[in-house]
Amino acid sequence: MPSVGVKLYSVFFKFLLKHRLQNRIQSSGDESSSDPFGVTTRPEESVAAPNPLFTDGVATKDIHIDPLTSLSVRIFLPESALTPLEPSTSACVYSESRRNSYGYTTGSSSPEAGSSDVYRGYAPSSSGGNSRKLPVMLQFHGGGWVSGSNDSVANDFFCRRMAKHCDIIVLAVGYRLAPENRYPAACEDGFKVLKWLGKQANLAECNKSMGNSRRPGGEVKKSEVNKHIVDAFGASLVEPWLANHADPSRCVLLGVSCGANIADYVARKAIEVGQNLDPVKVVAQVLMYPFFIGSVPTQSEIKQANSYFYDKPMCILAWKLFLPEEEFSLDHQAANPLVPGRSPPLKFMPPTLTIVAEHDWMRDRAIAYSEELRKVNVDAPVLEYKDAVHEFATLDMLLRTPQAQACAEDIAIWAKKYISLRGHEFSY
Repeated sequence: MPSVGVKLYSVFFKFLLKHRLQNRIQSSGDESSSDPFGVTTRPEESVAAPNPLFTDGVATKDIHIDPLTSLSVRIFLPESALTPLEPSTSACVYSESRRNSYGYTTGSSSPEAGSSDVYRGYAPSSSGGNSRKLPVMLQFHGGGWVSGSNDSVANDFFCRRMAKHCDIIVLAVGYRLAPENRYPAACEDGFKVLKWLGKQANLAECNKSMGNSRRPGGEVKKSEVNKHIVDAFGASLVEPWLANHADPSRCVLLGVSCGANIADYVARKAIEVGQNLDPVKVVAQVLMYPFFIGSVPTQSEIKQANSYFYDKPMCILAWKLFLPEEEFSLDHQAANPLVPGRSPPLKFMPPTLTIVAEHDWMRDRAIAYSEELRKVNVDAPVLEYKDAVHEFATLDMLLRTPQAQACAEDIAIWAKKYISLRGHEFSY
């Protein structure tokens, strides 16, 4: 059984969550609460500031990628990316220069003292030819559709852990929350980031093929931007960390709680568009205690409906806030992965690791989905953690427990089968 501390914290957590959900329901009827631009975090959320220095082995930066919405990403770059392919002293530099929209700059090498826009973070070398390429992970946070954020203290800690354990660049997606933006906003935001990643890779390759001597992300004349780089999301420059270190052909999706539903949606959309995403290739996905539900209850939904942290009545409230009123159904395609008629066929889904907790009422449906994937020969193992609760590896109070650490290590071992370069795979 969970510890006494976990049980007490669960009671407190559920009280606050119920209060917040009820407030969201009361405000959702107000037309002014609907805002296409949306919000990606709540005032009560404790957030971690980005740090472009490798103070703990991972550098971070925030990027707003869509001018029409609040959609953003936080990039987590592990220090291992600085290891050159061959011995070299030109793998990286730390820059003190003028900031552009990505937080990376060149320009003045000796900025004025006391200037507020001085940037002292990691900046890739001008050549970039000796840079190490790492796989990319798109991470979708949890929070029951209405809360949570990609830059929360807990999510920042978790993503740093994954970046180091998996030796991977993590893009934590700040998708729009409900009820300000209902389905499919959050799911489409996830897919937008995947397309943005592909566009960034193509723009970087375009720069390279044109023999542009400037550093990726450096300042260019307006005429050069118009001539060479066109980005549907309004970004006029190549993101330098991704241009120098990302290998989008080894892309993993990881979703936490309701974020797992988003990851599954993005995986299906990626299959539907196929080669239009090149060079991005989704090679695997990790679903951590998915936020699945259905009208016909499973055994765990009956026996553990009042389980820790997220009980069934509160989750139903969250789904009412997320789904449009005219579409509300527990068998909605975003809620129930087992409903017939979902496309594409399951046999085309990427390898899928499912993480479940013993004391999570949603566990059985996640296991059943994994079983359906295995029936069509998709590599879809399930890792179940004894005495664990929903969000046992990502909730702020539980992040430093042995179970949370073991879960991260288990994910890394499995994921490296699909993201490691040939000859360097881990066995599982």
